[in-house]
Amino acid sequence: MKIVLFSALLMPFYWLCLSGETSSITQSQSLSYGKTLVSPSGIFELGFFNLGNPNKIYLGIWYKNIPLQNMVWVANSSIPIKDSSPILKLDSSGNLVLTHNNTIVWSTSSPERVWNPVAELLDSGNLVIRDENGAKEDAYLWQSFDYPSNTMLPGMKIGWDLKRNLSTCLVAWKSDDDPTQGDLSLGITLHPYPEVYMMNGTKKYHRLGPWNGLRFSGMPLMKPNNPIYHYEFVSNQEEVYYRWSLKQTGSISKVVLNQATLERRLYVWSGKSWILYSTMPQDNCDHYGFCGANTYCTTSVLPMCQCLNGFKPKSPEEWNSMDWSEGCVQKHPLSCRDKLSDGFVPVDGLKVPDTKDTFVDETIDLKQCRTKCLNNCSCMAYTNSNISGAGSGCVMWFGDLFDIKLYPVPENGQSLYIRLPASELESIRHKRNSKIIIVTSVAATLVVTLAIYFVCRRKFADKSKTKENIESHIDDMDVPLFDLLTIITATNNFSLNNKIGQGGFGPVYKGELVDRRQIAVKRLSTSSGQGINEFTTEVKLIAKLQHRNLVKLLGCCFQEQEKLLIYEYMVNGSLDTFIFDQVKGKLLDWPRRFHVIFGIARGLLYLHQDSRLRIIHRDLKASNVLLDENLNPKISDFGTARAFGGDQTEGNTKRVVGTYGYMAPEYAVAGLFSIKSDVFSFGILLLEIVCGIKNKALCDGNQTNSLVGYAWTLWKEKNALQLIDSSIKDSCVIPEVLRCIHVSLLCLQQYPGDRPTMTSVIQMLGSEMELVEPKELGFFQSRTLDEGKLSFNLDLMTSNDELTITSLNGR
Repeated sequence: MKIVLFSALLMPFYWLCLSGETSSITQSQSLSYGKTLVSPSGIFELGFFNLGNPNKIYLGIWYKNIPLQNMVWVANSSIPIKDSSPILKLDSSGNLVLTHNNTIVWSTSSPERVWNPVAELLDSGNLVIRDENGAKEDAYLWQSFDYPSNTMLPGMKIGWDLKRNLSTCLVAWKSDDDPTQGDLSLGITLHPYPEVYMMNGTKKYHRLGPWNGLRFSGMPLMKPNNPIYHYEFVSNQEEVYYRWSLKQTGSISKVVLNQATLERRLYVWSGKSWILYSTMPQDNCDHYGFCGANTYCTTSVLPMCQCLNGFKPKSPEEWNSMDWSEGCVQKHPLSCRDKLSDGFVPVDGLKVPDTKDTFVDETIDLKQCRTKCLNNCSCMAYTNSNISGAGSGCVMWFGDLFDIKLYPVPENGQSLYIRLPASELESIRHKRNSKIIIVTSVAATLVVTLAIYFVCRRKFADKSKTKENIESHIDDMDVPLFDLLTIITATNNFSLNNKIGQGGFGPVYKGELVDRRQIAVKRLSTSSGQGINEFTTEVKLIAKLQHRNLVKLLGCCFQEQEKLLIYEYMVNGSLDTFIFDQVKGKLLDWPRRFHVIFGIARGLLYLHQDSRLRIIHRDLKASNVLLDENLNPKISDFGTARAFGGDQTEGNTKRVVGTYGYMAPEYAVAGLFSIKSDVFSFGILLLEIVCGIKNKALCDGNQTNSLVGYAWTLWKEKNALQLIDSSIKDSCVIPEVLRCIHVSLLCLQQYPGDRPTMTSVIQMLGSEMELVEPKELGFFQSRTLDEGKLSFNLDLMTSNDELTITSLNGR
């Protein structure tokens, strides 16, 4: 009786000890429903939870102070408990045991037995069992990081512990409310050249490519010098693993496998919501074996699938019908008897092939690798196993080459040396020699042409004062000059097949220089409104600008009657072709659109504040924002821009140049422009990106409104969510979208003084600061012009958003 009484008195005290926040339990304690462990800094919490069904209770870990999508680990994912009577405790062998009605539901399996085990939840999100009397680090008897769920956290290893023959991989949940293991998994396969695969069931679904010393071969955005993440890949006799960590303390990030979308998603916590940082796979070329054997896949040309040099389609009929699954075969067999007759052709900018059938030798260089490959009749390709520095090591491929991707920017990939018979090598050499002859002829022609040009220029210098002025301007800026014949050759004589766009001042053509660089050539039309002043302005301004969100000028050409600007070529064209297209719009989901919005804002901020001259663009619109191969935005077309020095921030003009639908009212009506008129244009563009609709007339019964008017009406009615483009509804983060709409309306205020600067815009978009309410979007009084009367109404001003104004007289 005394013993029973003593136990009864002790129990309340025992549970009182667990009622406070603690990060660990010992053998004398247990964890029941409603009790939790909290990591020392309060980041993670371990306990029992359900996913909306009270009859399915799980033991798991979640972010303590993040209410959304916070689960990171589940113990009993396939065996939920039906009521609230589970118990978690450490047994006599030092293992965690989850029981329900005295039945074991789940347990750990530590091979070692200790006298004083303790289970502790760490700030990393790792649940560990360790000896209370031993070291706290690197001496775990068991850890949850070895048995992840669908989430990879910083510091977690994905790979193999070869000593224990333990594979650590991610496995997707079946759905958001069912943590049962799905079919999608991600882990490392122990090929001779190990690599990370995403598997859909037993089939290879996506391949990250092997680690090449800098990054995974199939992840060009994994830059070693990035400011956010540190990447680590280890391969030795004891373990093969990959992990990442955050460089900035206090940052929160995670990788999640999603069964519904079949994606690996990288999220960053903004303080209010999860921002989708990147996804894999990104395109069809990232789907394993999309083009079949001995091919490469690229998104920069059509068709996406191409046979490697020296190969031809195995099934021409299927290939021509865009069924590439059969792949390609060699045009001519290799001559293994006479090894000297075979050779190799290098291909740059690749994700290297599947490494299933490979051989790796880290001790030899590339030259020795070539010899070794040539001496093996089955060796089809080779390259460095490590491309960092000058490159080192050797990896060789045997048999068919699978799952190769070609990147538009060669630096994003690596070189692969592919074996070909002598006949194919000779054919390739002949083609190269032909190109050399052409290049030599072109060079000779250039020399003659330039000689004639300079003679004529000297002879007729005083004939054209305008021409002399423009050339002197260009010479002063040290801008590379291209010869007209070079551009004619690159664009196939300005062929219609090379035409990729039509700007307000002339057509734009795609071209390829003799060094294989792709270019975009803006050809000033002789009948356009852009004259010599605009041409020299664009050259002057953009030659001085260096920013990742501004298009790069490679040079110009001013010969005969031609005025040409040569830019870097943007693979994905202009922003308007995405956001105003129902099909392509789906490729630009909300995280990518949010990324585009920030990029445009940063580019505009650079123009207004950080460049050597303060620059007002005056024609910011969706068609003047270009997208590179990674969908990074770049502001283009500076023909109408104006530059100021010192503290000047505004000006006026009698010649209004720009596009209705994006013009600030004070500029369209009175010719007054400032950095705030660019802010107004940004507000229109921001609204279009969110809505996927042009700022032109919308029919609503008998009333016609612009997008601005429509948005303002819905905002006042508190129905702003109706503005969201249907293409992004599944991917959008509602608070972010609403903040973007709010900021756009602030940018669209009637009076310039009420609009924010781009500095404030970026701060508002990237934080949770409280925003002021936008004022009523008002009206402008009619104003009499020489050309007639213009009644300016903010709601109706953009009924023709492609009308370009080129003059405003009689002010």
